[in-house]
Amino acid sequence: MATGGLAIIQTMLNKLPQSEQKLAEYILQNPHEVVNSTVQELSTSANSSGAAVIRLCKSLGIKGFQDLKIRIAGDLMKNVEQGYRDIEPSESLYRIVEKTTSNSIQTIRDTSEIIDHDNLKQAIALMLNAKTVHFCGVGASNIVAADAQQKLLRINKGATAFTDMHLVATLIANAEESDVVFAISFSGETPEVINILKLAKERGVKTVGLTHFGQTTVSSLCDASLYTSFSNEAPFRSAATSSRLAQLYLIDILFLGMASEQYEATVQYIDKTRAAIKSMTDGYK
Repeated sequence: MATGGLAIIQTMLNKLPQSEQKLAEYILQNPHEVVNSTVQELSTSANSSGAAVIRLCKSLGIKGFQDLKIRIAGDLMKNVEQGYRDIEPSESLYRIVEKTTSNSIQTIRDTSEIIDHDNLKQAIALMLNAKTVHFCGVGASNIVAADAQQKLLRINKGATAFTDMHLVATLIANAEESDVVFAISFSGETPEVINILKLAKERGVKTVGLTHFGQTTVSSLCDASLYTSFSNEAPFRSAATSSRLAQLYLIDILFLGMASEQYEATVQYIDKTRAAIKSMTDGYK
């Protein structure tokens, strides 16, 4: 399943070399023309070169120009989105609710457009085969790690999500090769997370990463990498609001992917945990 070409270009725009960035901007401004162009026609219209078109596709992680055109054509069949909007001084609560809802929908939609299904399948397989999944995140990312741990524990999958990185390092030092380290870092450059991943690689432990789209140190250290969209965040949105929501969205997808692969067992585990929780709450009545 192809993910959106325009979404990928928009996400990567500010990270591209200048020659490719110029070409990418032209594609964003003229998507209808691009889907009906050859490499030569596009390069001429954009005052670029055929080689730059090929390099751009490679930078975007897309197989080739034909693949890019197919993805853009799919984008053009969808509704035009409103985009992200930041709050303003003395904003009414009605408008805050409206903008927050719009931004939340947008970040999930943008993230869905850049999901690599091969990497997603690999991450699910690694987690299913793991004895224990060690979730690792700092700050807001640790909230996502705790959510992921709770989900896995409910289906009888060993999982940890500690905030103390020294304790995490101790766990990884004694981890088995069947374990998985799942690193969560929006920037992909969190030093503590990088050090944990390096330790995991030294121990021969498989690794999964969840970062923003693009090449990062975290993704380079992982056997399977998952990405959230990376938009130019407005000041208030940059407080880990949209990124956290996108991370939780991907954790949900991973969890449901695992549940689908072992459906009957998952249903039984969920029923057991639901009954256990109910027995606890009934005790307070």
